[in-house]
Amino acid sequence: MRKSILRSKHPFIAIPSVWNNFRLGATFAALRHPNYRLWFFGQMVSLIGTWMQSTALGFLVYELTASPAYLGYMGFAAGLPTWLFTLYGGVIADRMPRRTMLILTQSSMMTLAGVLAFLTFTGLVQAWHLVGLAFLLGVANAFDAPARLAFVIELVPQEDLTNAIALNSTMFNAATAIGPAVGGIAYATFGPAWCFAFNMLSFLAIIVALARMRLRTLRKSAPHGRAVDDIRQAVRFVCADPVVGPLVLYLAAVSFLGMGFVTLMPAWAVEVLGGGATTNGWLQSARGIGALFGALLTASLAQRAIRGKLISLGMVAFPIVLFGFALVRWLPLSLGALVILGLTLMIYLNNSNSMVQTRTPEELRGRVLSIYSLSFFGLMPLGSLFAGALASLLGAPAAVMISAVLLGIGSGVVWRKAPQVRRMR
Repeated sequence: MRKSILRSKHPFIAIPSVWNNFRLGATFAALRHPNYRLWFFGQMVSLIGTWMQSTALGFLVYELTASPAYLGYMGFAAGLPTWLFTLYGGVIADRMPRRTMLILTQSSMMTLAGVLAFLTFTGLVQAWHLVGLAFLLGVANAFDAPARLAFVIELVPQEDLTNAIALNSTMFNAATAIGPAVGGIAYATFGPAWCFAFNMLSFLAIIVALARMRLRTLRKSAPHGRAVDDIRQAVRFVCADPVVGPLVLYLAAVSFLGMGFVTLMPAWAVEVLGGGATTNGWLQSARGIGALFGALLTASLAQRAIRGKLISLGMVAFPIVLFGFALVRWLPLSLGALVILGLTLMIYLNNSNSMVQTRTPEELRGRVLSIYSLSFFGLMPLGSLFAGALASLLGAPAAVMISAVLLGIGSGVVWRKAPQVRRMR
């Protein structure tokens, strides 16, 4: 009986069998390649600094304004450049060496972190400074994201691509687990300026790693036609592909409805749980711990033909867990809910990212991934405004509940209209 259950074609009944296939060697296969090791550990250090800064930045804005709505304004300012520049960033990522582009964007973000540290150390910082710097960081990220997503294929051979994509998420979520907790403690102990200063120094790790890589000649630059024609070609591919299109559409729904709780986290720590900066850091880290495990699970199962099942699991489970989190008022239970929330979110994000990359031709990779980035990061500022405004009117818990219900409806639509997604291997 058990054997027949594990072999079932049902997208959720088959999920328990994955635990029997979690293999440590397969999980870290991409790390045997020197260039990828440089990327992995350099980016890990940099991302820890980034999360320290992000955690401190949100709480500093809340301390200066005591306004959940202002948290939404800052999230909007950080995400607005995604709409303005990400698609053009994808065109550039297909035209110029991606390593060069990444060194330029990372250096820009290091400079902005230095400005933020200076303003805070000197006591000159004001809320509008933080919003302005968030916008400039968003500009750098808009050009960085397509190149960063597309760069992985230059670091590993084709057979390790899916594993490397999943390990990228592992790296990001390990930093999500560590950075906010360290940032919250550092904020409470030393003040926010030291969080920004550490982030500035952390960029040196990835810049040095990029400079040391010995890359293969993998691709020719895309033809230098009109940028709008290049973008239109990628949009046609996304709309025509029966798997990539629905994945990108649901990703946009997750960004708008499912990520607002992150923007509200500083207010949640204070108003709902009665904590402070350290509580805010622990909440962020709990989500990161769950996301880290979800990323590791994806990496381990990279060679298994169950990506469609995992994507379906993440789509359905995430809004359910998000609604449950909104009901909790006890810190330990909130942390547990966030661990599960991070796990279910990463199961969807990692496997959908892998599916999009493996279905996209190399000559379109930068541009298609810029559309993917725009769908996620572009709607995040609007979601931040929506969550902040709703929280101001109804309270943060009600805002999260409403978002979870709407996202659940979106899951049902994709489940019904795009059954081919859950059948993908």
